[in-house]
Amino acid sequence: MTSVEDFAATSIDGDEVSLATYQGKVLLIVNVASKCGSTPQYAGLEQLNRTYADQGFAVLGFPSDQFGNQEPGSNAEIKQFCTLTYGVSFPLFAKIDVNGRDAHPLYRWLRRRKSGVFGDAIKWNFTKFLVGRDGQIIKRYGSAIKPAKLVPDIEAALNS
Repeated sequence: MTSVEDFAATSIDGDEVSLATYQGKVLLIVNVASKCGSTPQYAGLEQLNRTYADQGFAVLGFPSDQFGNQEPGSNAEIKQFCTLTYGVSFPLFAKIDVNGRDAHPLYRWLRRRKSGVFGDAIKWNFTKFLVGRDGQIIKRYGSAIKPAKLVPDIEAALNS
């Protein structure tokens, strides 16, 4: 696999989605959780999505329950929580593993292509990958980096 567009994932509603659907867009791919100290980042992610969507930007949320059992719900419960609590309109995908033998192929690729401070493993919820219009990873951000801090990098990617 050579770019994000080479992968597919199951939507939170159960439909298979080719990520080629997002070809030519700047993407922010995030592993999310509903019961985490960083869960309020959903609001910032939604703000980024609404602010830049018309310029070719999209946030893609991938729920994962691999960190402290902080995403225990079903896909339907996750969708309801995100919609009612944070007004999330960006695409959410079915719950996945982001680390280990059962990690989703997209996340195996993302981790290999852009390691974090402590290696390639995802360390916690809300790790973010900024992907350029060419489907290549621009930058990886740890979970402590709030969405608003990404604005300069997102704007640079949109304008390149």
